[in-house]
Order: sequence, then C-alpha cells, then structure tokens
Amino acid sequence: MDRDTVEPSVDRIPGERARQWVDAHHRVAAPSTYVYEFVWDTSAEAIGPFCTDVDGNVLLDFTSHVAAAPLGYNNPAIERRLESFDLVDPLKIAGQDFYVSNGGPPDDPEFPGPTQLMERLIDATDHYEMDRVFLSNSGAEAVENAIKICYAAGGHRAFTFEGAFHGRTLGALSLNRSKTVHRRGFPEVPGVMTVPYPSSEDAYERRWLTDGPGGNVVADRLHPERGTVDADEVAFLILEPIQGEGGYRPAHPGFARDLEALRERYGLSIVVDEIQSGLGRTGELWAVDHLELTPDVIAAGKGLRVGATISRRDVFPTETGRLSSTWGAGDVIAALQGALTLDVIREENLLENVRERGRQLRTRLEDAVADGEASGVVDVRGEGLMLGVEFDTTERREAVLASAFERGLLTLGCGHKTLRLLPPLDATEREIELGATLLLEAIGAVAADFD
Repeated sequence: MDRDTVEPSVDRIPGERARQWVDAHHRVAAPSTYVYEFVWDTSAEAIGPFCTDVDGNVLLDFTSHVAAAPLGYNNPAIERRLESFDLVDPLKIAGQDFYVSNGGPPDDPEFPGPTQLMERLIDATDHYEMDRVFLSNSGAEAVENAIKICYAAGGHRAFTFEGAFHGRTLGALSLNRSKTVHRRGFPEVPGVMTVPYPSSEDAYERRWLTDGPGGNVVADRLHPERGTVDADEVAFLILEPIQGEGGYRPAHPGFARDLEALRERYGLSIVVDEIQSGLGRTGELWAVDHLELTPDVIAAGKGLRVGATISRRDVFPTETGRLSSTWGAGDVIAALQGALTLDVIREENLLENVRERGRQLRTRLEDAVADGEASGVVDVRGEGLMLGVEFDTTERREAVLASAFERGLLTLGCGHKTLRLLPPLDATEREIELGATLLLEAIGAVAADFD
C-alpha cells in the first residue's frame, strides 16, 4: 500500500465476512458501544490513516481508534523500533509490585519501559512543575487515581461540568454529565456539584471579580459572603480542556483564566482530563497548554497506550499502600509504545503538522459552510486535529456518518448532533483534502432527505 497514492475503495460495506465476524463477536460479547459493522483485517495492508477490512474494502480512518492510535496504522518510526524488540514472556507483569529492565542502565536502556515512559511524562509536564507519575491500565483508571489523590489531600466535595465525560468506572461515572445512559441507576460518589461548561462559542462575561453574581458560577459558589460552598471542603475541580463525548466543545479562555484566579485565591485543585485531547491531538502536547490555566493533576490515556496520573509529590499520598495496581505499568509493550509515541511526536515535529493540517481541515469545512456546500452544518470547532462538525439535527448527523462510511471514511459521533474528526497526527495535506472531500460528498448525498 503506497501512502502517497492510495485512496478509499469500497465495494460493499459491511460485506459478508464482516457480518460473520460481527455476528460471532456478539454471540459472546456484552452490549457495548460499537459504531459500525467495520472489521479491521490486521493481516491486510494498512498505513497512516488507511486500513483494510476483512472484505477487502480500503478505508480512510479519521477516528484514530477514538484518539487511541495517534500515529495511525503501521507508523514506520514505531515499526522500526518494534521490529528489533526481542519478545519475552511474560510481556505483562505486576508492574506496581515489581520492576522491569532489559538489562541496560536506566539512563540508557536498549528499549524504554515503564520507568522511561514516566520520565518522558515528567519532561512533558515540567512547565507545570509535575514530578510524579502513577501508571495504570486505562484513562478511566487515571481519572480514578486523580480523584483518590485529591480526596486524600483534603476535602469531600468536587466540581464537574455539564457535558463532561471522564470514564466508566464508578468514581469517574460520578463526574459524567454527558448522557444519562452512562450513569443511570449506578451509585455515585457524594458531594459532586455540577456547573455549566462555558465553551468558546458561548458569550462568557468575566464579571465575578467586579460586580456580583452571574458571571462565574464556580466563583459564586465559593464566594466567602454570598457563596454556598466552603472552599476548604472542595477536593478538586475536573474539566476537559475540550469536551470529548460532550460535543467537542473547547473551554472558553476567559473562563480558564478565572479558574486560575480561583486556584490561587482558594487553593483549588484543578484536575485536567487529557485522555482524548492530550498527546499532541490539538497542536500542543496537552490541550490545557492552549489555556492560561495551571493543572494540579493531569489524567492521560488512550494514545499513551496506558493510563497515567501525573502530578506533584506534594499532591500524591506518601503512604505506599494508598495507590497500587497489579497490572498498572505492567504491560511492557504498551509502555514501550507510549514512550516511542512521545519520541516520534517530538522527533518528527508533529505538533506543527497537527496545527497546519488542523487549519487546513477546518478552513476547508468552514469555506464549504460559507459557500452553502455543507447543508445542515451549524458549527465547526476544535483545535488542531480534534475537530467537531455540528449539524442541525441528530438524525442528519447519523445519516452523514453512515453516508461517509459507505464512501470509505470512518468518523465518529459525539454530543447529541456533532461529528468528530480525529485524523492521525502525521496526516498529510493530500489525506486531509481527501477526507474533507468525502465528508462533504456525504453531507451533500443526504441533504435532500433533510432540506
């Protein structure tokens, strides 16, 4: 497969073999969130955003496995390093109970492992003075441990935002406010307060420092005279710099500055969920880097291949038994991939590519809206290669998603009527144009059913 020339090619999708695989899977799998009857053939050709399904259809993947494969398929820089890795057994160890090395010194190992991954994460968060990492298996676990260390530091209440999504474990579910189905009927951690999420498309006025209530809802709750919450009782505030499941809504920069002032005034601990938005997805290594806001804890996952709770030594509990995980940090291959992903992002200057290709994609779509070529699109928003296309109705969004799939373009929904686009960080100008063209064709193909 030649990345410079390959294009999506679809005969029938889903095909007969895909349906067989899907049927077999669901005979044993519990119900979950499968978007398409798309079955990736891991033995077939794939490169960058292009992959092949079990029926031989070639697709352009603008989901990056929900941001969990930030470098797409078979990235050459990753593959070259993995080819020379001499596999051993076990590849997954009790990583919070034992240490692992490939025999070299820790400052110059032949292959990076959990220790070197944590070192890279400390380097990546040095501007926030973070110096400690706890590795786990997933982003949800990273959030759970962020919750635990903040509660351990003091306080029994927390702020979350409307539209938030932080994972599916019970603690993380207690912070979710995106869809009722995520937490309906499950018990919740008490003391969680919900406030509106002022996004960048909202008209947000910074009034709370000057003329009373109505501007910043968090500040109003914490105000020592007119507020209703003792700031000393608040363990943390958690937010996504760009909401993922909630509709790809970026935080308003003015609101972020207000939160920074609250952090300084009340000692408010800020937890930033970077599970989907981190690792270069927005054109900065962390999406919070776009904002004038200092996180006290960063929760990372997905593209990192492991979960990571990153903070400072004064935030983490000192007792060794407070945090632990048998398999956390124990997947040798995952730690290696996470470390190499960070290396490739840096070595190949992918943050600049993300910014350039993000501008290209956003401009292409915004121009189409302005020219009347994107019927039903009401907003295009996001940062870098984390872009949301909002439609006038959920039904139109779903029809566009299906129409794009038929053309060989993989996309995902989020929020109630938004389509999310997540090309790989090394996407080329040709690939972005190809994806935008397919998406606009899909929008045009369903227009007659809704206009």
